[in-house]
Amino acid sequence: MAIRPSSGTLITVAPTGAEHLKADLPQLPTTTDELVDTARRCQAAGAALIHIHVRDAAHAPTLDPALLKERVVAVREATDLIVQLSTGGSVHDPLEARLRVLDADPDSCSLTCGTVNFGDDVFLNPWPFMSDLYVLAQEREVVPEFEIFDVSQMFALKRLIDTHGLPFGDTVHVDIVLGVPGALPATAAALHSALSAMPEAVTSWSATGIGRGHLPIMAATLAAGGNLRVGMEDNVVFARGHVVAHNDELVARAADLAQLMQRPALTTAQARELLAIKDRRTSRV
Repeated sequence: MAIRPSSGTLITVAPTGAEHLKADLPQLPTTTDELVDTARRCQAAGAALIHIHVRDAAHAPTLDPALLKERVVAVREATDLIVQLSTGGSVHDPLEARLRVLDADPDSCSLTCGTVNFGDDVFLNPWPFMSDLYVLAQEREVVPEFEIFDVSQMFALKRLIDTHGLPFGDTVHVDIVLGVPGALPATAAALHSALSAMPEAVTSWSATGIGRGHLPIMAATLAAGGNLRVGMEDNVVFARGHVVAHNDELVARAADLAQLMQRPALTTAQARELLAIKDRRTSRV
């Protein structure tokens, strides 16, 4: 692996996702104002990158182009966070709509490296779609985050790089997702099995523990030198009997643990340098 040395920790917040219902979790940020407030609070708590899924007026997942653009602009104007859009949407979104996510001009986008069982559903990512999204991100100068749900997807990532060359910025950032039913379990052993297959071109990596796997994977990731993704998309329970009240609780705990491990949270400027993010910000008054 060509991991770039870093004495700090990139903390990503994934505040909403496409699975949880607003009716069950009123604190889930689904409107533009709620997302902006969340972004500000999470940046203050230590996050440097925000992974955004968009909801419509009925709080349902959507890939509506106008709403995607609205959320990107709003978060970019309110914070210095790296703005990353999900190209996964929900498991029911068509591939063509997922490609159009890049029209919203994000700094970064997710790119899942293969089809995977996702609970009772199937998260579809066939090779032609992955290849088209990879090339489109190169052309738009958007930095992908390669999401890995299964060890075999590391080899699909290598195939993408071998076929199309390095992504824009020449960085390769991987996020390993553990704990989705049907994919890698949220264990340290599964994390290390994925790390053992990581392509040499990878320059940085993070990991995500779903649900009860949140804390064990966070600890194992920091111990192995990785970065962290937290947020209500992945986990809505802070501790036994304590539902997450706001995403910044999860970010603050990740930042505290990173500090304890003597790898403090990266600033947004440090994170932009780590990932070679193109600066799309305009001056703000």
